[in-house]
Amino acid sequence: MSKLAPLLSKDIIKRVELLNTTLISDAMGCTGSMDYKIKPVAPGMKVAGTAITVSLRPGDNLFLHQAIYDGKEGYVLVADGKGHTANAYLGELMAGAAKAIGIEGIIIDGLVRDKETLSESEFPIFAKGFIPNGPLKDGPGELHKPISCGGVSVIPGDLIVGDDDGVIVVPRDKIEEILSKAEKKLDYEKKRLETISAYEKARIQGEPEGNIEPPWLREQMKAYGL
Repeated sequence: MSKLAPLLSKDIIKRVELLNTTLISDAMGCTGSMDYKIKPVAPGMKVAGTAITVSLRPGDNLFLHQAIYDGKEGYVLVADGKGHTANAYLGELMAGAAKAIGIEGIIIDGLVRDKETLSESEFPIFAKGFIPNGPLKDGPGELHKPISCGGVSVIPGDLIVGDDDGVIVVPRDKIEEILSKAEKKLDYEKKRLETISAYEKARIQGEPEGNIEPPWLREQMKAYGL
């Protein structure tokens, strides 16, 4: 019997790939984001998949090793490193193994090492930074249990999405609701950008009409008598 939560459908992942973390966070009421310090090790890295979770003793990566080898294609490994900043939790070898196994990416509330290699790799890793010091390998830890990572609750099977803005967690039972809202927000933003672009062109030509204040702003400002 698999230790892993059921994999999210390919349809869900395809929908997510058309969105980004900011749209998803907006759909969640501007919540769901991990600590702002957790960022990709190189610009442009993106990840989306089903959460595998591991809780680590500060500075120790024994259970992170096991979590990697429990992993499969379609899953994102999320590690609660307790924000520890004296040791790196992984480097080139562990990242290479995770990529070879098919894991979609790794999120760590802590530090990593081998910056040059990890930055040049196409394997998405999100962490708080780099340090040369390696970790201990003694344990204890916990696998495949609810954790907190970067201040956000993560349950195995949740949707994990990461990009240059950071990492966001969507609870599994809220995925359809949140993605539908995010898709509507994407449509709104596309139309809004078209309106802004058209207004700018008209202004440059000396023919601007009206203004481009969004209707919601006017409604909100009425409460302040403006």
